[in-house]
Amino acid sequence: MTAGLTPVPVGDLHITFKSYKLNNMNVKDMIPAAESAAVLMRSLSHPQRLLVLCALVDGEKSVAELLHDLGIDQVPMSQQLMRLRSDGLVEARREGTSVYYHIARAEVLTIVAALHSAYCAPLK
Repeated sequence: MTAGLTPVPVGDLHITFKSYKLNNMNVKDMIPAAESAAVLMRSLSHPQRLLVLCALVDGEKSVAELLHDLGIDQVPMSQQLMRLRSDGLVEARREGTSVYYHIARAEVLTIVAALHSAYCAPLK
């Protein structure tokens, strides 16, 4: 086993995490980051919001495209988009009568990609 790597069994899989030394870090200095991460995770904690973000990973889409692609009814879609927008995860622009959404923060892309890798990638 490579030094610094710890295998963790998850079902039939073994996931390896690189261990980091936190000895030089003051945990109190991490409080603001932990609070920001918790707020982000609460925003991601609904399946429909996750689906919307997954649909937006490759770029902006109109509300009509999201409705069609995800099969979510208009009222819940509006509610989820409003929550994502108020939490600052997505931004919108209007073009005529259409509204287009895109992911507003790079860390959202990173987390959605990690979730995709963990939950949606084809099993080998």
